[in-house]
Amino acid sequence: MKRCDKMVEVGRRQFLRGGIVAAATLPVVGLSAQQAKAATNGALLDYPSTRLANLKDLKVNEPVEVAYPDAEAPGVLLKLGKAVEGGVGPEGDIVAFSTVCPHKGFPLAYNAERKTLNCPGHYSVFDCEAGGQQTWGQATQNLPQYMLRIDDKGDIYAEGVDELLYGRLSNVL
Repeated sequence: MKRCDKMVEVGRRQFLRGGIVAAATLPVVGLSAQQAKAATNGALLDYPSTRLANLKDLKVNEPVEVAYPDAEAPGVLLKLGKAVEGGVGPEGDIVAFSTVCPHKGFPLAYNAERKTLNCPGHYSVFDCEAGGQQTWGQATQNLPQYMLRIDDKGDIYAEGVDELLYGRLSNVL
């Protein structure tokens, strides 16, 4: 049997040391903080830029159903009426989230009075004014929030997601 002479014996310590060195060099090779976070979480770095709506389509506290990063990923676009974490637009009050509970995948419902997304399955509650932070229930992660951009015509685009979408090993399309 012919042996490959290009193989290298790598012990466990050498392997771990190499992984630590590789992780430490991510910021040095020119990755942004967002890309480095996504790379370490195993997420795809290249999200599509998808038009969700226009500023004139939004009314305060009236959710607009959207899908991002693909048709199988339901979400909601909200104009909350006051500047909030991760908000965009003239008032910094426009946000968008996945509407699939990160705990067990139940569809979330918007509560306009409390400005929360609520899960009917195990009662998790996510605060839309605090970047989708979980405030109650069984979920162990916050709600995935879309990274938004608004162009000079008022079109609102989603260009990334800050958490892993439920049911996916990575946010790969």
